[in-house]
Amino acid sequence: MPHQAVIVTGMGAVSPLGLSVASSWEALIKGQTGVGPITHFNAAAPEREFACQVAAEVKGFEAAMSGLEPKDFKKADRFILLGLGAVKEALNQAGLAEIQHSPTIDRTRVAVILGTGIGGLPAMEEAYNTLKEKGPKRVSPFFIPAMLPNLLAGQASILYGLQGANVCPVSACATSAHAIGWGKRMIESGEADIVITGGAEATICATAIAGFAAMRALSSQFNATPALASRPFDAARDGFVMGEGAAVLVLESAAHAAKRGAKALAKLSGFGQTADASHITLADGTGSRRAMELALREAGLQPNEVSAVNAHATSTPLGDEAEAATIASLFGPCIPTSATKGATGHLLGAAGALEAVFSVLSLQTGILPPTLNAENTNVALTDIVPNTARHGVNVQHVLSNSFGFGGTNVSLVFSKA
Repeated sequence: MPHQAVIVTGMGAVSPLGLSVASSWEALIKGQTGVGPITHFNAAAPEREFACQVAAEVKGFEAAMSGLEPKDFKKADRFILLGLGAVKEALNQAGLAEIQHSPTIDRTRVAVILGTGIGGLPAMEEAYNTLKEKGPKRVSPFFIPAMLPNLLAGQASILYGLQGANVCPVSACATSAHAIGWGKRMIESGEADIVITGGAEATICATAIAGFAAMRALSSQFNATPALASRPFDAARDGFVMGEGAAVLVLESAAHAAKRGAKALAKLSGFGQTADASHITLADGTGSRRAMELALREAGLQPNEVSAVNAHATSTPLGDEAEAATIASLFGPCIPTSATKGATGHLLGAAGALEAVFSVLSLQTGILPPTLNAENTNVALTDIVPNTARHGVNVQHVLSNSFGFGGTNVSLVFSKA
């Protein structure tokens, strides 16, 4: 039985660049950055000065934007609220804002696959501090449902009455890309007509910043100039900048979308997933190349048919170098490659979905986003769309990469609808 074509019919985003897809994209294309000094806690306090004091925070988001009732706000950590905000926008664009009341949608065939790389770490940090300072009886009864990673998917399922599969992948920085790929598989197999996919992350808290800094994974040389801290492929890169936010795609079988008159924003034509099986943080590119090759094979494309790549490129010295070399070995060094984390920071488990949104928008607009702070590159790629967006490009197919700790790799191919 041939696979059903899988298309994107809705998108939502809450990012360091804006509280919607449109505002995030506009800021990205204008070359704006979401990186600034950390405000969620005092990282510069003299008595406990953090090595990294910059992050890409979501600004202006209010709990009511999630769609939850006020009585439920305390049951949801920030990552859940941000994620539900993105779900709300994506469903609205897909024409499914009132899906829970629709007489024509079979909600037992609408699945939710929403992941997070870390989950409610701020809630855990708060509960531990309360336990230590005030005792066990003062720990909130809402602590557990607030921090559980699968409660974003659970809350979305409950809020919109979606009765298909309800799943939370956790695969570090490949999480939301896995969610999208697995959503594709569910539709292709006939298990679902619609899948709400993507992820959310909100772990800009003392514990996370201290932990990643201890690994020497975070940028620490640009505390005085935060806008310059996230610099994929640039020779001065010294680590990633932690970001927060959420992005969601509504995937749908082309037949189901046509039946209800939904517009196709793009086709999800390829998905590849592999493991390096070598080291928890370092890889030689073999596994990531196989992920790209598998995605291309599924899409029925040769490397020279891909218009552009959205790189994982987190701004780490070794990671960017290895990915650039692998991309160049497969597509050639001249393939146009954007690294949007220069503007957004690294959203960890939500990064793949946000970059999928940007990939779809490139297909729709013919614009390749810029790689910010690319002043002096030292990698194998020669066209990384440095600093300024490129307009008027014939974009037919975009490959988007997401790689994570533990040696997990995902590549997605989006094609023009």
